Amino acid sequence: MAIPLLHHISIGVSDLRTMAAFYDAVLAPLGQVRVWDGPHSVGYGFPGEGDKLLLNQRDSGAHPPGNGFHLAFSANSRDAVAQFHAAALSCGGTDNGAPGLREHYGPHYYAAFVIDPEGYRIEAVINVPV
Repeated sequence: MAIPLLHHISIGVSDLRTMAAFYDAVLAPLGQVRVWDGPHSVGYGFPGEGDKLLLNQRDSGAHPPGNGFHLAFSANSRDAVAQFHAAALSCGGTDNGAPGLREHYGPHYYAAFVIDPEGYRIEAVINVPV
């Protein structure tokens, strides 16, 4: 049995309510949902599975990493990439690369890039032939 490289990722946020609403919207087109809520954290993953992304309230010192870091979420279609991007922009995200082919990453690499309301750089990507 292959063991996945990562079990989950946690990020600190200063406004859990705003960030949870943002990630509810942007992860839905990718088939991911909020799988649990806590008083200071929320977890996201596929329905019926455990969390893979955690947002943790941090009242002080919540700062996104620098420009070299981003999270890339898998999409199952180019349409899902476009929906991710549109949801992000409508929920307070900033465009960092509209949906499209990124042939410098590979001939089938289709992605969209945004910066979430607290400055985390995120991407949705599908990398398969059409």
